[in-house]
Amino acid sequence: MHLLLHDGPTAADAPGPRTGGLPLVPAGFTWPHCDECGSPLKFIAHLPLDHGTAAVFLCDFDPGACSGWDADGGANRAYLFPPGTPLLPAPAPDDSDAPTLLPTATALHPATTPDGRPGVGRLGGTPDWIQDPETPTCPGCATPMAFAAELEDDTDLNFGDSGRGYLFTCRPCTRAAFLWQC
Repeated sequence: MHLLLHDGPTAADAPGPRTGGLPLVPAGFTWPHCDECGSPLKFIAHLPLDHGTAAVFLCDFDPGACSGWDADGGANRAYLFPPGTPLLPAPAPDDSDAPTLLPTATALHPATTPDGRPGVGRLGGTPDWIQDPETPTCPGCATPMAFAAELEDDTDLNFGDSGRGYLFTCRPCTRAAFLWQC
């Protein structure tokens, strides 16, 4: 397990762990939209993992109106791109009233111990559930997905009131799922 510590502003297309900026995605990627309200989703996190790179999106058009807390609700998306996949910055949609980017890109520094910087989450370990466990099932192989990362609510991330976001992956199927609790 590694803590994710706040490491200050970074480039919008930085390849390291970060919140905000532009998603790094394979060529031909289509920006995801909310299944509930139809708005483009907000890109919230870029997380390189040992088994690929995760990109996390969440509906923030009308906070609380769409079920972004539900891994299967259609108001969020998480992608796992296999290691070695060439990734390029995806331009944000410019034809929407929905917020698609966080105000700043913030680097996240993986560390094994706290060092005085604010913690914004962690990689690996086990989920620190706020409510009951909600481990998603992989839609590809129907097995429980593995916990990959946890993000803490802050001024830019909107996980309800002091909530946490949870990222899960299925290595064999190269799939990811995201949900949050508060």
